[in-house]
Amino acid sequence: MHPRRKARQCVLQALYSMEISREDKEKVLSDMLERHQLPEKNQPFVKDLFSICVDKRLWCEEKIKSYLQNWDMERVALVDKLVLVMGISEIHFLDDIPPKVTISESIEIAKEFSTEESSSFVNGILDAVYKDAEVKKTANAD
Repeated sequence: MHPRRKARQCVLQALYSMEISREDKEKVLSDMLERHQLPEKNQPFVKDLFSICVDKRLWCEEKIKSYLQNWDMERVALVDKLVLVMGISEIHFLDDIPPKVTISESIEIAKEFSTEESSSFVNGILDAVYKDAEVKKTANAD
């Protein structure tokens, strides 16, 4: 398994743990880093992604809502929502990761941690987020 995938899984589990336990984000992150025993070089990525996801979660959830068609946000499974928050956070706030890698990784994580249908759902939302971000980037460049 690629070290970044393991790092993303750590972030997902930390976000899930924080959601369920309502514990402080620093404690949750510290516990997850200790549990996963990631290589030192991957820890900054985990810390950055986790912090962005926590800080920008409401913004990301509004993005998700804007792409839902005939579906209420309350019906989106928690794991799917967290995978989408991670993916949107990477696409919008981490410039060093190609969006297509983010989408691919998000799909694989959804397959592993959620339902059979989740990977298609995650793919559809993140693909739309990416395409819109590209359109806005191009428009701003002009």
